[in-house]
Amino acid sequence: MNEFEDLLNSVNEVATGDVVTAEVLTVDAGQANVAISGTGVEGVLTLRELTNDRDADINDLVKVGETLELLVLRQVVGKDTDTVTYLVSKKRLEARKAWDKLVGREGEVVTVKVTRAVKGGLSVEFEGLRGFIPASMIDTRFTRNTERFVGQEFDAKIKEVDPAENRFILSRREVVEESAAAARSEVFSKIEVGSVVTGTVARITSFGAFIDLGGVDGLVHLTELSHERNVSPKSVVTVGEKVEVKVLAIDEEAGRVSLSLKATTPGPWDGVEQKLAAGDVIEGKVKRLTDFGAFVEVLPGIDGLVHISQISHKRVENPKDALTVGQDVTVKVLEVNAADERVSLSIKALEERPAREENASEEGEKRQSRPARRPKREAKRDYELPETQTGFSMADLFGDIEL
Repeated sequence: MNEFEDLLNSVNEVATGDVVTAEVLTVDAGQANVAISGTGVEGVLTLRELTNDRDADINDLVKVGETLELLVLRQVVGKDTDTVTYLVSKKRLEARKAWDKLVGREGEVVTVKVTRAVKGGLSVEFEGLRGFIPASMIDTRFTRNTERFVGQEFDAKIKEVDPAENRFILSRREVVEESAAAARSEVFSKIEVGSVVTGTVARITSFGAFIDLGGVDGLVHLTELSHERNVSPKSVVTVGEKVEVKVLAIDEEAGRVSLSLKATTPGPWDGVEQKLAAGDVIEGKVKRLTDFGAFVEVLPGIDGLVHISQISHKRVENPKDALTVGQDVTVKVLEVNAADERVSLSIKALEERPAREENASEEGEKRQSRPARRPKREAKRDYELPETQTGFSMADLFGDIEL
């Protein structure tokens, strides 16, 4: 009886919430049996109370003979016997210690591991404590695919700690923003307008491509991608490709950089004077039609203009009446202006002038060669005096004059 009373007294020394030291007796069937030191009673440590990793093997986490510090959760009495054991937890003790360490650490950056994607964000673990990162705080842009973060470790800033409510909120976005701000500052300190830098194609849009310069995304507008006109960005660059670009403009306050890819590659107009000259007759293809003429590609990337007046000897009201896009034509080079990137062409210069037009032209030349006729002098007019009327006398004419 005395031994039994001593045993009961020792059992009473263990209470829910106590932190105890225990030795691992056995490890079997996903749980470990432990002897709580100084009490004479045993405890049960399940895999669930050992780790949050449900796929873990308990044999990799605890060994027979190992001494552990555990938290007593509750008393368990056997159904068929009066044996008293206790459910203990290593995980929750670590969590309690973690809560104690977290209090007052709001604003600090810690390293967490993502355990799973949950509704509205990510569930993470820090020193045995479960935390939550809302979806709006994962990245600078809204993240739809949160599953890709599972298993990753990254830095996050502690936003809120409330042990009473078991509330532990973190933000990865703020860490990303601060890191990006530092990277932007470094990039802007190194680049200048006119410099050529190396970057990686980050995104492609309908209006151009964004190039990652190491913390700053610069835009290569569609017009700066290629010397060719009307090209698709996807036909020029691919995501992940390394490219050399020229800095056109910098707006550090707005965080914007304008870049050019075509400025780093030879242009079609470079050395065009050695390729084309006035008087050359070459083959070309009609690329565009406008109200004032047709643009014909005479060299890769070089379109010359056939003015509407140079399409035909006949009167052309609209270039579409005489030419079609894609049509192959033979043209004569009238002028090459490399500075203004202009080439003037003519189709009618290679065609025979219609006969009627030639005759009209020759007639006009003859008229211009004839000496100008003097204006005719006005012929002298003969004036006849009226016949003398009978019955007149000198007195009738000079009746009032005294002789």
